[in-house]
Amino acid sequence: MGRGARSSAFPVLLLLLCADRSLGAELTFELPDNAKQCFHEEVEQGVKFSLDYQVITGGHYDVDCYVEDPLGNTIYRETKKQYDSFTHRAEVKGVYQFCFSNEFSTFSHKTVYFDFQVGDEPPILPDMGNRVTALTQMESACVTIHEALKTVIDSQTHYRLREAQDRARAEDLNSRVFYWSVSETIALFVVSFSQVLLLKSFFTEKRPMSRGVHS
Repeated sequence: MGRGARSSAFPVLLLLLCADRSLGAELTFELPDNAKQCFHEEVEQGVKFSLDYQVITGGHYDVDCYVEDPLGNTIYRETKKQYDSFTHRAEVKGVYQFCFSNEFSTFSHKTVYFDFQVGDEPPILPDMGNRVTALTQMESACVTIHEALKTVIDSQTHYRLREAQDRARAEDLNSRVFYWSVSETIALFVVSFSQVLLLKSFFTEKRPMSRGVHS
């Protein structure tokens, strides 16, 4: 490949690396028992937004979730879900509210992850949607790489959440095994000590108490 080809490919690769994702937020937060946590995001009319969430740790790995539009109408509601996805196109401009509730639990502390994205992803190439000519080989390769990178990011997020969930379960199982082992050890010592005292009482000679005869 010549120097001119390399110089022309550089802006395309730069656009690929600098392609912005849609606006939004990605967060992992703690949700105590008997608690509710709400988040707010302003969305323009006609803009699409999506919500993906998953419970990482706590209880039965479930949570209540609902989304309300600026008029207070509930456009999404699910109860005791471990994970779910929701996509909607805003019919009204304003602040949309999405909440996670753990009010049904009296003692289980939850860890919740969510990814809230607003708007469509912008094209990685200028005027890509209005072009009438075919993409060059370099541009097609860049688009393919971009799609592959998005797949890799989604896979990494999925495996990161699975790893966190499995680690929490392993730590919980480890603590249960530890306390069970400690209680069994204490019970073993108590039973052994009781048996020693019982056997010792069998072989202990009991001397009768004699009383003096007073005349």
